[in-house]
Amino acid sequence: MFRILIIDDETDILEFVKYNLSRDGYEVYTACNGSEGLRTAVEVRPHLILLDMMMPVMNGVETCRAIRSSDELKHTMVVFLSALSQEEAQLTGYEAGADDYIAKPIRMNLLRSRIGAIMKRIEADSHAAADATAGITLDREHFVVRTADGELTLPRKEFALLELLISSPGRLFTREKIYSTVWGKDVVVGDRTIDVHIRKLRQKIGGEHIVTVKGVGYKFE
Repeated sequence: MFRILIIDDETDILEFVKYNLSRDGYEVYTACNGSEGLRTAVEVRPHLILLDMMMPVMNGVETCRAIRSSDELKHTMVVFLSALSQEEAQLTGYEAGADDYIAKPIRMNLLRSRIGAIMKRIEADSHAAADATAGITLDREHFVVRTADGELTLPRKEFALLELLISSPGRLFTREKIYSTVWGKDVVVGDRTIDVHIRKLRQKIGGEHIVTVKGVGYKFE
């Protein structure tokens, strides 16, 4: 199921769009400002973010730039929803890294059509750009890992951990980097949390791929 995050400070818009997209079969999350939206995005890893441009705390342009600079959100599509229809505002959105721009007031049929087209692109890209490393293929859409022995569905945190390690084979990821990327900077977890998840991954995909650098972190080879 495709995951969509709506970030907007207008409660009526959040409820209206969430209601309609949920009926269309999407898994929908909401946030009322950019700061909250970033935290939610890191947690749920949406395929698409619908982002208002004018918001308190952190506006849409700032939020979009933060999304584009985030390792864990770099594959997420971003569409601005804004009452600012001037060309200059739209260009600002695209320059910040947006993939599309839809003017308010929202016409639900148009929004559905644009989202449908985006999801087709995401699905095609997911199949075409699946990460194949050491015989391991990641399917980000379904949290599935395929190996020579078959395929298995991983829990989200295990998948996110493997996705991080496999993104740069040979690169050493410190424990601090893993914590902040997979669990988020504001989440407190036990000291052994990473070790437990690494052990489970080794059991599932083979222990030879994930290398421990004692006292520092892990890398994928």
